[in-house]
Amino acid sequence: MQRPGADKENMELSDFLCDFCRTAWDGTFAMVEGHQGSLICQDCMTIAYDTLVTQKQSIAPAGAKCTMCLEERDDAMWQSPAYEDAVICKRCCKQGAGRLHKDPDVEWSKPPQ
Repeated sequence: MQRPGADKENMELSDFLCDFCRTAWDGTFAMVEGHQGSLICQDCMTIAYDTLVTQKQSIAPAGAKCTMCLEERDDAMWQSPAYEDAVICKRCCKQGAGRLHKDPDVEWSKPPQ
């Protein structure tokens, strides 16, 4: 997401926020981008991946729409404990985790399954 009130003509790193924890990006950690500028930081991705893939749990209300792909899915979903409007589906979580895992500039590995 973009910081509310950010100058769209002069965006800075700190104008980009994780949709799930609202942490401003400073370039020292990875972010995965979804549709329409949605973002999830590597810390939130780790928690979501551990919940959805490792523990095989779903913690989101029925009918929730994924913040990353903008779809209502029957997949398991993880909802941010801090922001109820931020939900990621298992498919997007796995895709994002794959991108983080393959990026040589990112120190991230999938939690053990």
